[in-house]
Amino acid sequence: MKIIKENILNNHCYTVLVYQRINKKLGIDYSKEEIEILLEKILKETNLEHYEKKGKNYYITNKEHNIKITINSNTYRIITVDLIYKKQALK
Repeated sequence: MKIIKENILNNHCYTVLVYQRINKKLGIDYSKEEIEILLEKILKETNLEHYEKKGKNYYITNKEHNIKITINSNTYRIITVDLIYKKQALK
């Protein structure tokens, strides 16, 4: 299935509770507007090759911001945002 980045950019939305979840998972205290600006920026900056559809969700991974965004593929609702932890080299 082809992922249409423009559909995600134009249709993504948020639930009331997702703002709290994002702040908690990222360890930040942003307002709703700040979260929306941040995620919009990340979605725009991320190359299509880092957009992946698995099951009913899209996963957008942006290593520069150390973030993975999960979006429902039917409703385009942001489900959650996770930090990507870089693996440390074994000694």
